[in-house]
Amino acid sequence: MRRFLILAHRVPTGGQFTLNDLAGGAGRMDEVARAVSTAFTVSNDLRRDTEVSLLLSPLTAGIGRKITITGSRLRYLNPDERSTAALLKNALVRSVDHLQPFESSPGIVIGAIEPRAELARWLTEPAAVWLTEGGTPLREYVWTPPDLCAILSDPFDPTGEEAEALRSSGIPRLSVGPRSLRTSQVVDIVHGELDQREGNAPAPVR
Repeated sequence: MRRFLILAHRVPTGGQFTLNDLAGGAGRMDEVARAVSTAFTVSNDLRRDTEVSLLLSPLTAGIGRKITITGSRLRYLNPDERSTAALLKNALVRSVDHLQPFESSPGIVIGAIEPRAELARWLTEPAAVWLTEGGTPLREYVWTPPDLCAILSDPFDPTGEEAEALRSSGIPRLSVGPRSLRTSQVVDIVHGELDQREGNAPAPVR
């Protein structure tokens, strides 16, 4: 399973934004939605071996939201960021009246969480890595596909508290290249690297 955790810092957790202003009032939901779309869409199909979790911290102190999108169950996802943002907005708006996690549409589950505790849980995952500038080049890192649990940020840097938790956890820090890239581009490069490794893997012995 390829799993991505995207730290989203400014998206209104109650879905109080318009689809006509995804880059502004929606707290860069445009790039969050683009990263989700990139994580799952391939030519005429979806990646079924992928899961994306969005950890949305509130703009002020309080309970956040986690949206988990699972490729094996996912429906209604199109390649464009607007329709993807609409799916995510629907989940956020509906979650306001739900105390427990629920499936807002096929393959999309949303629930209330405490952001610090949720990040700490992810940092204990055996295949966890932090995708960040200045890390070990991705192509030099050795792990066994298809397992991966990659943590990365939206267009805004991790908060000081998040960065400290990531550093102190000791999980590997990986970089996809020398330049600062968009979240969606990082996801695409990671998928490409894993696709290449899996394609070059020896055939199983029968």
